[in-house]
Amino acid sequence: MHLAQLNVAHLRAPIDGPELASFVELLEPINDLADSAPGFVWRMKESEEDPTATITHDYGDHLVVTFSLWESVDALWSFVYRSAHLGVLRRRREWFLRIAEPYAVMWWVPEGYIPTLAEGMERLERLKAHGPGPEAFTFQEPYESSEAASLPAAAEARK
Repeated sequence: MHLAQLNVAHLRAPIDGPELASFVELLEPINDLADSAPGFVWRMKESEEDPTATITHDYGDHLVVTFSLWESVDALWSFVYRSAHLGVLRRRREWFLRIAEPYAVMWWVPEGYIPTLAEGMERLERLKAHGPGPEAFTFQEPYESSEAASLPAAAEARK
């Protein structure tokens, strides 16, 4: 099983405006860091040629979406909180509005399966409506995949 994660953020200004220039400058190095991080599997890209291009979607002009797959919750956690990504994360209030509801969701998918953005947005809505569970969860309340939980390493880690 792989861990799917979707993260949304509401921009304070248009992506091409001067207020977000420092954010746009960081997109390529942080995306490169993610792509080479241990446990990284895949991320949705708008363009192979433009590493600063954000994902185009129908969910609102000022909504930035990050959508990726990881080998485990630990691999994603390490990228988010134990790499240079943390420095960018700490600056998020410069570029994004505060959101009072969940803005990130995770769920398990079969290895080799690439979920759609619509599926990710549905998982986020499920988290907002019903709270965390096996179908939609967060770092604060993660759920192991039933397949991952049956592996010897997972059983040993629970002891």
